[in-house]
Amino acid sequence: MTPLLFLLASVAGGIGAGLRYVVDAGVMTLTRGRFPWGIVVVNVTGAFALGVLTASIPDAVTIVGAGLLGGYTTFSTAMLDALALWRDGERPASIGHVIGTFAASILAAIGGLGVGMML
Repeated sequence: MTPLLFLLASVAGGIGAGLRYVVDAGVMTLTRGRFPWGIVVVNVTGAFALGVLTASIPDAVTIVGAGLLGGYTTFSTAMLDALALWRDGERPASIGHVIGTFAASILAAIGGLGVGMML
């Protein structure tokens, strides 16, 4: 990796993290619930976008995939949300969040690959 590629991926990661905050906050404002729908939306849309990118523009995977989408998506926050639900006694929601986020993200990535192959 060249220094320029590293710099571009780093900047893209910062932009992705900012986008994550905006999307998460926006979705949570709309849903107004305890369940972390914002992070679910972030991770599923990020998985879909990475699928599209991987199939259609593989040369952009380092900057846009690892950088932007790596900063945008967040497995660690999803797990913190699941632990908070568990701690608060919402165990079915916690389990559903973990399994649902994983399954939806895999399906979104596969769908993104399909879309990307058509582009």
